[in-house]
Amino acid sequence: MKAMILAAGRGERMRPLTDHTPKPLLKVGGRPLIEHHLYALAKGGFTEIVINIAHLSGRIRPALGDGRQYGLTIHYSDEGELALETGGGIFRALALLGEAPFLVVNSDIWCDYPLRPRLLAPHDLAHLVLVDNPAHHSQGDFSIQEGRLCLDKAPKLTFSGIAYYHPKFFAHCTAGRFPLAPLLYEAAQRDLVSAEHYQGAWFDIGTPQRLQTLDRILSDPQTDQ
Repeated sequence: MKAMILAAGRGERMRPLTDHTPKPLLKVGGRPLIEHHLYALAKGGFTEIVINIAHLSGRIRPALGDGRQYGLTIHYSDEGELALETGGGIFRALALLGEAPFLVVNSDIWCDYPLRPRLLAPHDLAHLVLVDNPAHHSQGDFSIQEGRLCLDKAPKLTFSGIAYYHPKFFAHCTAGRFPLAPLLYEAAQRDLVSAEHYQGAWFDIGTPQRLQTLDRILSDPQTDQ
């Protein structure tokens, strides 16, 4: 199984930090955000990683190289200057990801969820990892009922930015810029998505303040990174 790290976003809410540094290269706990994912993926048994790039992409390739320093092989999906949003970015990278299910991780989160290969059920198109709602997103995104992703049940949880997809999830898409959420809503309505509630550590690094908070936590010598 391959994995993809979403790293093409502009990071508007992180400005001015992201004016000259791509968001995935901002440091927490002594290393760039994206490196935490790369080490976790290698530890989980992944060997081939796809990273989509757009904003300041010329900084990311030299920083990460071909992946050998992490025990990985990295392939890049370059979207040019205008990122294709989550859905469009994954769709563009399908040729690099192959015909088997794959894992996708947002680069702007930190989570101690074990990033390991996972089998999808025979008829499922995706599996989402949901977490407790943070203060800045108290309304949540989805709910879970008997291991299935639901839209209209309570209580709702927050999508972690970690999910497994079958390439057929994107079968009716066309190249271009489009979001992922409508595809998830449609697949959930068709009962094609499983889900789990992860209750470990999870951080959405959407603002400089949250970045500082996570940096303090990960810089604590007692924190297990």
